[in-house]
Amino acid sequence: MSDSIVIIPTYNEIGNIEKMLRTVFGLSKDFDVLIVDDGSPDGTAEKVKELQGEFDGHLFISEREGKQGLGTAYIHGFKICLEKGYEYIFEMDCDFSHNPEDLVRLYSACADDGADMSVGSRYTNGGKVHNWPIGRILMSYFASVYVRLVLWLNVKDTTAGFVCYKRKVLKTIDLHAIRFVGYAFQIEMKYTVHLHGFTIKEVPITFTDRVIGESKMSSKIFKEALFGVLIMKGKSIK
Repeated sequence: MSDSIVIIPTYNEIGNIEKMLRTVFGLSKDFDVLIVDDGSPDGTAEKVKELQGEFDGHLFISEREGKQGLGTAYIHGFKICLEKGYEYIFEMDCDFSHNPEDLVRLYSACADDGADMSVGSRYTNGGKVHNWPIGRILMSYFASVYVRLVLWLNVKDTTAGFVCYKRKVLKTIDLHAIRFVGYAFQIEMKYTVHLHGFTIKEVPITFTDRVIGESKMSSKIFKEALFGVLIMKGKSIK
């Protein structure tokens, strides 16, 4: 058993899942993986279960019925990983927008540099975005600026979903109190970590838009993030 586990939520990722798992298990540092699959009709879960025989004791899957949202998938995964005793718990997408090789750098930021949470950041010095139209880059960048101004949060990439948490962080946070499920979930987690006084370190990454499969982004998710920030701020000053 590794000291680290990567939670990867999936829905219709049959085109990416095997390559992603083989890449993670081929890294210089050992990582275990938990797939949280929301009833993918394309056979994603079946492929994972097929690969469990090859990666016995290192690859886990939890299947849920229907699409229940990114935030609930991670909360579900956090609870499983805490029960299993992992010291470092990661979030990562399955579509290779996050480079699995950067897992090692996120781990080092916490294990070697002392951060309580490390964030794979597009907008810190050295971070980049590849294959996005300029309009989407500007929308994402200024959304993070908006979040930082409203919440006084010193994190440049507030919606980033490539993250490492130390165990003590997730044990301290009341996971039942996390209310958002889309991109606002990523903001809420960082803000909650910040309010508890934990240290957050941004690690520059190159974010690459998915090549295989369909984006899960929607206007509903974007609106949740926009208005959710104001709700978070209101709760924090009560």
